[in-house]
Amino acid sequence: MKPASTIKSKLRPPNAGAEVVDPIDTLLGAHGLRRTSAARTVLGWLLANPQTSYTHAQLQDALSHGGQATLDRVTLYRLIDRLTQVGLLLCRVDGNRVRRYQAMPASVRTMPHFECQSCHRDSPLAGALKSSASDLDRAAQNAIAALQASGYTGLSMDFSVRGVCADCTSARGAL
Repeated sequence: MKPASTIKSKLRPPNAGAEVVDPIDTLLGAHGLRRTSAARTVLGWLLANPQTSYTHAQLQDALSHGGQATLDRVTLYRLIDRLTQVGLLLCRVDGNRVRRYQAMPASVRTMPHFECQSCHRDSPLAGALKSSASDLDRAAQNAIAALQASGYTGLSMDFSVRGVCADCTSARGAL
Protein backbone atom coordinates (compact mmCIF):
# COMPACT_ATOMS: atom_id res chain seq x y z
CA MET A 1 0.00 0.00 0.00
CA LYS A 2 1.28 3.47 -0.96
CA PRO A 3 1.64 6.15 1.71
CA ALA A 4 -1.16 8.78 1.84
CA SER A 5 1.26 11.58 0.92
CA THR A 6 2.12 9.84 -2.39
CA ILE A 7 -1.57 9.43 -3.26
CA LYS A 8 -2.34 13.08 -2.41
CA SER A 9 0.56 14.33 -4.52
CA LYS A 10 -0.74 12.39 -7.54
CA LEU A 11 -4.23 13.84 -7.10
CA ARG A 12 -3.00 17.41 -6.75
CA PRO A 13 -2.56 19.43 -9.98
CA PRO A 14 1.10 20.15 -10.81
CA ASN A 15 0.89 23.87 -9.90
CA ALA A 16 -1.45 23.50 -6.94
CA GLY A 17 1.22 24.64 -4.49
CA ALA A 18 2.36 27.54 -6.66
CA GLU A 19 1.34 30.96 -5.48
CA VAL A 20 -0.82 32.90 -7.91
CA VAL A 21 0.65 36.35 -8.52
CA ASP A 22 -1.87 39.15 -9.01
CA PRO A 23 -0.53 41.59 -11.65
CA ILE A 24 -2.32 44.51 -9.97
CA ASP A 25 -0.65 43.68 -6.64
CA THR A 26 2.66 43.48 -8.48
CA LEU A 27 2.15 46.94 -10.04
CA LEU A 28 1.12 48.50 -6.74
CA GLY A 29 4.05 46.95 -4.89
CA ALA A 30 6.55 47.92 -7.60
CA HIS A 31 5.47 51.54 -7.24
CA GLY A 32 5.68 51.53 -3.45
CA LEU A 33 1.94 51.60 -2.87
CA ARG A 34 -0.04 49.60 -0.34
CA ARG A 35 -2.02 46.75 -1.85
CA THR A 36 -5.39 47.66 -0.37
CA SER A 37 -8.70 46.45 -1.74
CA ALA A 38 -9.53 50.03 -2.75
CA ALA A 39 -6.27 50.38 -4.69
CA ARG A 40 -6.82 47.00 -6.38
CA THR A 41 -10.39 47.95 -7.29
CA VAL A 42 -9.58 51.36 -8.78
CA LEU A 43 -6.46 50.31 -10.67
CA GLY A 44 -8.15 47.11 -11.84
CA TRP A 45 -11.14 49.05 -13.18
CA LEU A 46 -8.98 51.56 -15.04
CA LEU A 47 -6.73 48.85 -16.50
CA ALA A 48 -9.82 46.94 -17.64
CA ASN A 49 -11.09 50.10 -19.39
CA PRO A 50 -7.88 51.54 -20.90
CA GLN A 51 -9.54 53.50 -23.70
CA THR A 52 -11.73 55.54 -21.35
CA SER A 53 -10.81 58.49 -19.19
CA TYR A 54 -12.92 59.28 -16.15
CA THR A 55 -13.54 62.32 -14.02
CA HIS A 56 -13.47 61.70 -10.29
CA ALA A 57 -17.29 61.61 -10.18
CA GLN A 58 -17.56 59.37 -13.26
CA LEU A 59 -15.08 56.92 -11.78
CA GLN A 60 -16.93 56.83 -8.46
CA ASP A 61 -20.21 56.25 -10.31
CA ALA A 62 -18.72 53.57 -12.59
CA LEU A 63 -17.26 51.69 -9.63
CA SER A 64 -20.52 51.73 -7.69
CA HIS A 65 -22.60 50.65 -10.73
CA GLY A 66 -19.99 48.08 -11.77
CA GLY A 67 -20.69 46.02 -8.67
CA GLN A 68 -17.55 47.25 -6.92
CA ALA A 69 -17.48 48.37 -3.32
CA THR A 70 -18.47 52.01 -2.97
CA LEU A 71 -15.54 54.24 -2.04
CA ASP A 72 -16.12 57.54 -0.34
CA ARG A 73 -15.24 60.64 -2.32
CA VAL A 74 -12.14 61.59 -0.31
CA THR A 75 -10.65 58.07 -0.32
CA LEU A 76 -11.08 57.84 -4.08
CA TYR A 77 -9.56 61.29 -4.61
CA ARG A 78 -6.50 60.46 -2.50
CA LEU A 79 -6.08 57.11 -4.19
CA ILE A 80 -6.21 58.44 -7.76
CA ASP A 81 -3.82 61.21 -6.70
CA ARG A 82 -1.29 58.62 -5.43
CA LEU A 83 -1.73 56.43 -8.53
CA THR A 84 -1.12 59.49 -10.72
CA GLN A 85 1.97 60.57 -8.74
CA VAL A 86 3.67 57.20 -9.29
CA GLY A 87 2.78 57.13 -13.00
CA LEU A 88 0.14 54.39 -13.04
CA LEU A 89 -2.55 56.86 -14.10
CA LEU A 90 -2.46 59.68 -16.59
CA CYS A 91 -4.23 62.84 -15.47
CA ARG A 92 -5.47 65.09 -18.25
CA VAL A 93 -7.13 68.44 -17.90
CA ASP A 94 -9.73 68.82 -20.64
CA GLY A 95 -10.86 71.98 -22.40
CA ASN A 96 -13.28 72.74 -19.53
CA ARG A 97 -10.43 72.40 -17.00
CA VAL A 98 -11.87 69.15 -15.65
CA ARG A 99 -9.40 66.48 -14.58
CA ARG A 100 -9.76 63.10 -16.25
CA TYR A 101 -7.90 59.95 -15.26
CA GLN A 102 -6.87 57.01 -17.41
CA ALA A 103 -4.62 53.98 -17.00
CA MET A 104 -1.09 54.76 -18.16
CA PRO A 105 0.72 51.84 -19.78
CA ALA A 106 4.29 51.61 -18.49
CA SER A 107 5.75 51.51 -22.01
CA VAL A 108 4.06 54.72 -23.15
CA ARG A 109 5.96 58.01 -23.15
CA THR A 110 3.39 60.00 -25.06
CA MET A 111 -0.25 59.18 -25.52
CA PRO A 112 -1.79 61.04 -28.46
CA HIS A 113 -5.57 61.18 -28.24
CA PHE A 114 -8.66 62.96 -29.51
CA GLU A 115 -11.10 64.35 -26.96
CA CYS A 116 -14.64 65.08 -28.07
CA GLN A 117 -15.81 68.41 -26.67
CA SER A 118 -19.40 67.16 -26.74
CA CYS A 119 -19.39 63.63 -25.25
CA HIS A 120 -15.87 63.83 -23.72
CA ARG A 121 -14.97 60.40 -25.07
CA ASP A 122 -11.24 59.90 -25.58
CA SER A 123 -10.06 58.12 -28.69
CA PRO A 124 -6.43 57.05 -29.09
CA LEU A 125 -4.75 58.50 -32.17
CA ALA A 126 -1.83 56.09 -32.50
CA GLY A 127 -3.62 54.13 -35.23
CA ALA A 128 -4.77 57.27 -37.02
CA LEU A 129 -1.27 58.77 -36.98
CA LYS A 130 0.38 55.58 -38.31
CA SER A 131 3.74 56.70 -39.72
CA SER A 132 3.72 59.98 -37.79
CA ALA A 133 3.39 58.14 -34.46
CA SER A 134 7.08 57.22 -34.45
CA ASP A 135 8.03 60.86 -35.14
CA LEU A 136 5.79 61.99 -32.30
CA ASP A 137 7.29 59.39 -29.97
CA ARG A 138 10.85 60.48 -30.87
CA ALA A 139 9.93 64.13 -30.24
CA ALA A 140 8.42 63.19 -26.87
CA GLN A 141 11.49 61.15 -25.92
CA ASN A 142 13.78 64.07 -26.86
CA ALA A 143 11.73 66.54 -24.82
CA ILE A 144 11.58 64.20 -21.83
CA ALA A 145 15.34 63.50 -22.04
CA ALA A 146 16.09 67.24 -22.10
CA LEU A 147 13.89 67.83 -19.06
CA GLN A 148 15.41 64.85 -17.20
CA ALA A 149 18.88 66.28 -17.88
CA SER A 150 17.68 69.47 -16.15
CA GLY A 151 16.60 67.48 -13.08
CA TYR A 152 12.90 66.90 -13.75
CA THR A 153 11.51 63.47 -12.79
CA GLY A 154 8.33 61.44 -13.27
CA LEU A 155 7.69 62.83 -16.73
CA SER A 156 5.09 61.90 -19.31
CA MET A 157 3.71 63.82 -22.25
CA ASP A 158 0.12 64.38 -23.30
CA PHE A 159 -0.72 65.21 -26.90
CA SER A 160 -4.38 66.23 -27.20
CA VAL A 161 -6.50 67.11 -30.18
CA ARG A 162 -9.90 68.50 -29.23
CA GLY A 163 -13.01 68.84 -31.36
CA VAL A 164 -16.33 67.08 -31.98
CA CYS A 165 -16.29 63.37 -32.85
CA ALA A 166 -18.07 61.94 -35.90
CA ASP A 167 -20.87 60.40 -33.74
CA CYS A 168 -21.70 63.73 -32.09
CA THR A 169 -21.42 65.59 -35.40
CA SER A 170 -23.90 63.24 -37.07
CA ALA A 171 -26.23 63.44 -34.04
CA ARG A 172 -26.21 67.23 -34.31
CA GLY A 173 -26.96 67.02 -38.01
CA ALA A 174 -29.95 64.74 -37.32
CA LEU A 175 -31.61 67.40 -35.15
